[in-house]
Amino acid sequence: MTKAEAHPSLSDPLTIAGRSYRSRLLVGTGKYKDLDETRRAVEASGAEIVTVAVRRTNLGQKAGEPNLLEALSPQRYTILPNTAGCYTAEDALRTCRLARELLDGHALVKLEVLGDPKTLFPDVVATLKAAERLVAEGFQVMVYTSDDPLVARKLEEIGCVAVMPLAAPIGSGLGIQNRYNLLEIVENAKVPVLVDAGVGTASDAAIAMELGCDGVLMNTAIAEARDPVRMARAMKHAIIAGREAFLAGRMPRRRFASASSPESGLPF
Repeated sequence: MTKAEAHPSLSDPLTIAGRSYRSRLLVGTGKYKDLDETRRAVEASGAEIVTVAVRRTNLGQKAGEPNLLEALSPQRYTILPNTAGCYTAEDALRTCRLARELLDGHALVKLEVLGDPKTLFPDVVATLKAAERLVAEGFQVMVYTSDDPLVARKLEEIGCVAVMPLAAPIGSGLGIQNRYNLLEIVENAKVPVLVDAGVGTASDAAIAMELGCDGVLMNTAIAEARDPVRMARAMKHAIIAGREAFLAGRMPRRRFASASSPESGLPF
């Protein structure tokens, strides 16, 4: 067995904005009990991209308070600042510009513009507006969006480097609610498609990967598990298994039984 066969991610990397990653699992940093638990869960997940809510997390702008970058070094992880909590395009733009200042010119960002506080569904109109402005300013935009294939295509045309349709409402743990829409997005996209929001357990992550998604971003499913570190490990293996199953190609579904043992050529 070659090294690549033993570690499939080595020969099947996730490429975003020209950079390749072994892990197809992206994780958030909110809702943990402390920074030590955050660090241990992220390590167990095997994730290389870690998303951070700039408006809620200290990245050095609050002197004397715990700094996330001391627990998760930018030398080890790609820090993905996000605009969580923004309800207007202007708020999202300001947040991304702040992140660029705090992270020494960092261009890769995760854009989300929310529509209302109850569902946390994206405001698609405001998202499109913000994405267009950010791309024009030189940002590399990964964008949280609805599972509408037409919106996903428009965001790609604007120049977003990845589209991130929701599987279900943020933090709901309901799993993938509309496989058909995800398939439409995956089959037509020329940039990575990553499920963002709604994953609740390992099987949800595996299904997303079996559908052909390029990766999954999650936070609550790990942070609110009874044992976050163990769940992080479970998610790591689910992502790998789902991707391998997708690449292998599942057997066809049949209405009736098909014997596992051959029936022809039997001696009696």
